[in-house]
Amino acid sequence: MKYFAALVVFAYLYAVQASVYLEENFDDDTWEKNWVYSKHPGKEFGKFVRTAGKFFSDEENKGIQTSEDARFYALSRKFAPFSTEGKDLVVQFTVKHEQNIDCGGGYVKVFDCSLNSEEMHGDSPYRLMFGPDICGPGTKKVHVIINHNEKNVLINKDIRCKDDVYTHAYTLIVRPDNTYEVQIDGEKVESGELEADWDLLPPKKIKDPEASKPEDWDDRATIPDPEDTKPEDWDRPEHIPDPDATKPDDWDDEMDGEWEPPMIDNPEYKGEWKPKQIDNPAYKGSWVHPEIDNPEYSPVPDLYKQPEICGIGFDLWQVKSGTIFDHVLITDDVEYAQKAIAGLKDQQEGERKAKEALDNAEREAAGGDEDKKDDEEDEDDDEEEGAEDNVPPVHEVSGNLSIFAVSGGA
Repeated sequence: MKYFAALVVFAYLYAVQASVYLEENFDDDTWEKNWVYSKHPGKEFGKFVRTAGKFFSDEENKGIQTSEDARFYALSRKFAPFSTEGKDLVVQFTVKHEQNIDCGGGYVKVFDCSLNSEEMHGDSPYRLMFGPDICGPGTKKVHVIINHNEKNVLINKDIRCKDDVYTHAYTLIVRPDNTYEVQIDGEKVESGELEADWDLLPPKKIKDPEASKPEDWDDRATIPDPEDTKPEDWDRPEHIPDPDATKPDDWDDEMDGEWEPPMIDNPEYKGEWKPKQIDNPAYKGSWVHPEIDNPEYSPVPDLYKQPEICGIGFDLWQVKSGTIFDHVLITDDVEYAQKAIAGLKDQQEGERKAKEALDNAEREAAGGDEDKKDDEEDEDDDEEEGAEDNVPPVHEVSGNLSIFAVSGGA
């Protein structure tokens, strides 16, 4: 009983301590009251529209969609500030590139309270950047960038993003033990330690600046054989006159100059001679620069910690618009985040079926247009044939042409 009671207390304390700092599902048109468009000069910004898209599992499940091609997008909102000290940080949202995106971002940026939403632009300082980025076949990655000491540092691992046209959930978890996890659709795709997978701190070890390779260090595994000599008959020209060539009969030495046969590859040519290689008796192996502790390195036990978070935004460029963002969540509750996307697989399956039905309808419509076009072409052909049928007959009379109308006779 005591053990059970302790579990109940622990669960209660966890429920009390766990917090949801932002949950935005764009349930109605009031979302625009909380989100602010940037007015930063010098950029042509696009607008977001609330929609379920062209194909969907549930028409009521709407997000915000980029609506204009070849535009920057800068939209953000703030919420009550919090610190991640001693707790998990979970950043999660869904992305649907239903336009089959060719080049554009699908990520979010997380800010502290210094963000001026109306001035947000590409160089605005942020704390985290996370999410997919696609541009051509070469760039299909999940960005995970952490700001440390006012420097943006990209993860040194390559995480591939989804590049289809259906909804996918992206989740970043940063833990107080300085570890992290990246999930796509609730499944782990990458994890590790912050210090190991980002260059957030100076390296622990550096090459000893006092050390250098000894002058007598020989790192050549093989050397030319000093006993080897070039054969006397080795040297042959690379090209020789073609022995089978003859001067053309119409060649005029006075007009054309002295005739010379064309050159061909010499079958006896052996190339540049080099002595054979033998093992180097003085070989000592590859010299390894010794390392020492880096005096500039010092461990940071709370590398994970973000002292202040109170904003999130979309700061993007898209060549082809149509991306739908939804279910934006910032919390310290990993289980809550998992539950928030519990119906994702059913949503994806519904979207696939809706996409298939849409494609079939478009094909049928296109086929109907082709049939109509064919019918119109057939009608035109029939009219042309009918016109030919109405041409008056031509009769030959005594070598002269005499034309008779179809009606009226001769």
